[in-house]
Amino acid sequence: MSELSTNKPCKNCEESFDDSFEFCPYCGQKAKDDLTIGVLFYNTISNYFSFDARFLKSFIPLMFRPGYLARRFVEGKRLLYLHPAQMYLFISVVFFFMFSFKIREYNSNLDKAIKKGFEMEQSKDSINLMPLDSAKLASITNPLKNTKLMEGMSENDRAELDSVFAMTTKSQKIDNNFDFGYDTVKLDSLIANDAPEQEQLAVLGQKEDTGFFGKLFYKQGLKFHKNKGGGILQAFYDSIPISLFVLLPIFALILKIFFWRRGAFAHHLVFSFYFFSFLFVSMCIILGVNFIWDIPDWIDWMVILSTFVYLVIAIKQFYQQGYFISFIKSGMVSFLYMLFVLPIALMIMVGLSFLLY
Repeated sequence: MSELSTNKPCKNCEESFDDSFEFCPYCGQKAKDDLTIGVLFYNTISNYFSFDARFLKSFIPLMFRPGYLARRFVEGKRLLYLHPAQMYLFISVVFFFMFSFKIREYNSNLDKAIKKGFEMEQSKDSINLMPLDSAKLASITNPLKNTKLMEGMSENDRAELDSVFAMTTKSQKIDNNFDFGYDTVKLDSLIANDAPEQEQLAVLGQKEDTGFFGKLFYKQGLKFHKNKGGGILQAFYDSIPISLFVLLPIFALILKIFFWRRGAFAHHLVFSFYFFSFLFVSMCIILGVNFIWDIPDWIDWMVILSTFVYLVIAIKQFYQQGYFISFIKSGMVSFLYMLFVLPIALMIMVGLSFLLY
């Protein structure tokens, strides 16, 4: 009985252990961990500074020792530094938070441009300038012809002046060639009169035999028209973080192809996480500096180009190859990624952002 009296259940995992233990031997929670304000904030602050300490230990090598973190993580140093996926998520969140301020300006400008396009398209009947009738024209030109002003004019000058007067009797028209490919005025009329959706979609071009994806496309087109294009750039922006989770493994796959015998796919994925984290930090620096001071474009491009130099050094350090081989393979990896992967991904992102708009 005395032994049983010294045991107590853990509040977290409910396993029994000796009352003299300070921590639960099964789950690690503190034995006497009554929830107070002090305990609540202590856990929060200690967890934050634990993350912060590992982040600082990882951030400096990430920026100034290309390939070092990935190499150390693969070798087994996995608690001393911040996990590559965790670092990537944290830095990407910071970047997209900063970029959201810039995207608001872009989004506003694009919304205004598209709205202006709708207004121009709906005025495609053109602006007709009313001509002067012959009586009004005579009342203006006859006094002019009777003055001594025309006595010194040659026959050619008088003929040109008469042709100018004659042009005022013709209708002048300013054509507007802006066209969305469907009758926007008719569609607005149907929407205003609460016409059935099928009639509205028919104006856009949907037919009875249109397939599933085609119908989805036309429905999004109708939504695009009702919103006058507002928010389309924001929809594209929202698709970028999701797309990057696909683009990053593809980058790792290309590395695997070029460095087939240099480790498992997970090793290349670790390298990709750290390299993309560096890219996000570089873009954060560009955004942050431009918020304070509008630096020249050539400086921005120099920073962007420096990321390739970083990639060459990182590949050299991580895969333990010479600078020349690292430079050639870095160039080929970048060429394949930017020439094929990014354009295809961009088209997919545009399609998805429109379908999910």
